[in-house]
Amino acid sequence: MVRAWAPGRVNLIGDHTDHTGGLVLPMAIDLGTTVTGRPGGVVVDLRSPIEPEPAVVPLTVDDPAGVAPAWARYVAGVVAELAPTAGLEGVVATTLPVGAGLSSSAALEVAVALALGFRGSALDLARLCQRAEQRASGVPCGIMDQLASAAGVARHALRIDCTTLDVRPVPMPGDVEVVVVDSGQRRALATSAYADRAADCQVAQQAVGPLRQADLGDLTSLTDEVVRRRARHVITENGRVDELAEALATGDRPAMHEAMAASHRSLRDDFEVSTPELDALVGRLEATKGVIGARLTGAGFGGCAVALVEADTRLPADLTAWAVEAADGARILDEVGDARP
Repeated sequence: MVRAWAPGRVNLIGDHTDHTGGLVLPMAIDLGTTVTGRPGGVVVDLRSPIEPEPAVVPLTVDDPAGVAPAWARYVAGVVAELAPTAGLEGVVATTLPVGAGLSSSAALEVAVALALGFRGSALDLARLCQRAEQRASGVPCGIMDQLASAAGVARHALRIDCTTLDVRPVPMPGDVEVVVVDSGQRRALATSAYADRAADCQVAQQAVGPLRQADLGDLTSLTDEVVRRRARHVITENGRVDELAEALATGDRPAMHEAMAASHRSLRDDFEVSTPELDALVGRLEATKGVIGARLTGAGFGGCAVALVEADTRLPADLTAWAVEAADGARILDEVGDARP
């Protein structure tokens, strides 16, 4: 038997920047997905207690996007990219809320890859699973989700440069807690406007060059107002990643608040990926005593908000919230209580 675990992630800041090679600041969290199974055979057959149909994928799968049911496409993407020599029969268990913007799909991909025999660096694992998600969903996603899951460091966020793929752990203040709050609005990334936003960014880059190296002055040449606003979000969000990383390192509460508030405004107004439900949720959080800062997290169009809060802060009782801790990255679990990278 083999058992593999991969964490989800919450992105503290730096959304919709990774697909242009920008900066992000996610952290792997102590909620994740476990794949347990017996290797062998010519199919990958996985069952999940939260899914009515199993994922049954032949090792010779050609078109992951055409596999049914929908969750099996992510398994199929991994099988297509990894090309394992043996199948796997087993079960999938998760503590992640599916569709809430905590990268449940990336955690599934990473755990499946490890259970099917991937052995290599965290970066290579993330690259394989990024390709798997792109094939499974048709969405031109960046590498942040998979790399955060594969390379997580306990008690640290990860500053990731998605151009160089340099990963620098950023220590989290011991007296600041991270809380993820569900808006109750589910989203499906493949059916959202994610691809449209990515296309707008590519149009901007064709005109001004890589947005990772651009500044706001470069945007004056963009005649399309929508494209200009998309690019403005990416450029300013890259700067906010370093602002929040520095604020976390120094414990600067006002700087934490301003970086997160500005990020949410930019995602709402320039990138247009927030929703009325998310805006209202972030407003409630910001008005709650003990909350340092809040913003939507992930791709938007629903999902969750993330808040930095003072230790022992009590949020309104009617909110669905998870206090999460920064966790180590994905790993093989040989047996209960015994883990190895």
